[in-house]
Amino acid sequence: MIARLGSWMLVLLCAAGAAQAENVTLKHGDLTLNANLEAAQENWQTGPVLLITHGTLGHGRMEIIAALQTLFAEQGISSLAPTLSLGLSDRQGMYDCAAPHAHKHTDALDEIGLWRDWLKVQGVQEIVLAGHSRGGNQTAWFAAERPEPAVRGVVLIAPATWTEAAAEADYRKRYATDLATVLTRAQQLVEAGEGGAWMEKTGFLYCADAKVQAQSFASYYTPDQRLDTPSLLGDIEVPVLVFAGSTDDVVPDVAEKVEPMADGTRIRLEVIDGADHFFRDLYADEVVEATRAFIDAL
Repeated sequence: MIARLGSWMLVLLCAAGAAQAENVTLKHGDLTLNANLEAAQENWQTGPVLLITHGTLGHGRMEIIAALQTLFAEQGISSLAPTLSLGLSDRQGMYDCAAPHAHKHTDALDEIGLWRDWLKVQGVQEIVLAGHSRGGNQTAWFAAERPEPAVRGVVLIAPATWTEAAAEADYRKRYATDLATVLTRAQQLVEAGEGGAWMEKTGFLYCADAKVQAQSFASYYTPDQRLDTPSLLGDIEVPVLVFAGSTDDVVPDVAEKVEPMADGTRIRLEVIDGADHFFRDLYADEVVEATRAFIDAL
């Protein structure tokens, strides 16, 4: 037993020692996209690679994503964490609310696809899609509608849930404004062929008094059942692992919605006791350990 543990520790140390981070870029129309590649070993292309998508207005090096990439590398698992452009070329850091918003919720699907294809070009044959929060919803949406043989599994960490009533209540609480009124205005502009028109001083996502295009606002707020991640799980052809934090007050109903459909094989649910929405510290270790077991079983 001691010898076995010693061998395992040696494997981890070698993996950690070989790990290296690299910023990679690719072109998408007029935009430059960037991502952080955490290669666990020199021949990282030969093993399963995680493609991790961040949450709302975040980036590929935000705390939860960086922590997960480091921990996965220590486990010998390589990962790629893109920063979604959100309409900005070579975007870095959190999205500045003062910047105009000309992006759509579904833009992420195209960018996830581009990075998946980039991994395939590098020689990666086994990809596991992963996403946190809104990125979890976008990942599930992508996996459900754009299947690909190279994608072997999906990991969703506190993925976004949605109901029309909850969206309306949250908007009113956050901005003291009726969502339906603002959304109707945006939809009317889109229907009139003026989706690129700017709506000034508008509550949008986490940004008060934002400058946002009508089509962008409509994309994020028009009722669509696909915004509710659990509704997508049945359409994903590969195994799915869903994480929920027991003290998550951002998406508190993940476990409640996923549990009835979790069969322990195709759809698996892991509730991390004590974890909030961002799975900090030891809770991140639990996510990584469970994900490692999930990948090994694929």
